[in-house]
Amino acid sequence: MLSCRLIAGVLLTGAVIVAADAPVPPQAAISNGVIEAKLYLPDAEAGYYRGTRFDWAGVFASLTYKSHNYFGPWFEHYDPKIHDAISGPVEEFLSGASAIGYEEAKPGGTFIRIGVGLLRKPAEEKFDRFKTYEIAGNGAWKVERETDRIVFHHRVEDPTSGYAYSYTKTARLEPGRPVLILDHTLQNTGTKTISTEVYDHNFLVIDGTPTGRDFTLTFPFTVTATGELNGFVETQGRQLVYIKDIGPREAEGQFVMAELKGYGASKADYDIRVENHKTGAGVHITGDQPLFKVLFWSVNTVLSPEPYLHFEIKPGETAKYRIRYEFYETGPGNR
Repeated sequence: MLSCRLIAGVLLTGAVIVAADAPVPPQAAISNGVIEAKLYLPDAEAGYYRGTRFDWAGVFASLTYKSHNYFGPWFEHYDPKIHDAISGPVEEFLSGASAIGYEEAKPGGTFIRIGVGLLRKPAEEKFDRFKTYEIAGNGAWKVERETDRIVFHHRVEDPTSGYAYSYTKTARLEPGRPVLILDHTLQNTGTKTISTEVYDHNFLVIDGTPTGRDFTLTFPFTVTATGELNGFVETQGRQLVYIKDIGPREAEGQFVMAELKGYGASKADYDIRVENHKTGAGVHITGDQPLFKVLFWSVNTVLSPEPYLHFEIKPGETAKYRIRYEFYETGPGNR
């Protein structure tokens, strides 16, 4: 098991290094009597995550069902502006291999990352999604809290490009059930079409178990995988199965990065089960939109199925989508 310690009121797994004088970031707890979860709140000055890759709404510090924890830190070094110093079922919005408005913007101009704000374009050859860009404007955030849910509202307008949006993301727990729902509404309030892919990175750190032979992933279709499997996983019908444990990240080749195929045009294929057979914890992830693409990435502290969706949103139009997580127990040793 990974070592654990408490920093800023949050349980951290692994050897996460945090400055001793770091301020406690704004956060809130939600519960339905079955699930207990803590979420970080967007804040330009003291937020836990202030990078420019992922949506600032819905960053989970932890989520527990019975004795199992599903989300939390998985990285060694923490800085709020590092692009992947983030945890939980967080999302990234892209526009092909770029960002919304990036190609049209000149150096010194601005472009948009949904859930982040207006970013300043430097003089560079191409967009780098892993880079931390200068934030030219955070937009307007509003957060509503209830016992079993948090609603995030974000509005951003780029007057120079014509791109603008109103985004609402709700993280809510179903009454009396081990279910988390993420509801999204993205309205195009600008004058240009928003063409975007969005995926959920699903940084799963189930019970702090190192990634390897204790885990399987199951899909509703016969899955194939291409990419850097590095001898750690293989496909077996509808399953992605670990056949070897992943070692420490500092060692060469200790990761998996693959594209998964086999899904069709039906939204029923957005259906992923991840199970930890050592602790008996499982999660069933489903969506209400057809898959655009599926990637899978993991290192020894985290595993991440990454389902992509695609939207073309004309001015005045709105896109909506939902992701559902049902947490359950399989019983230790069951496969």
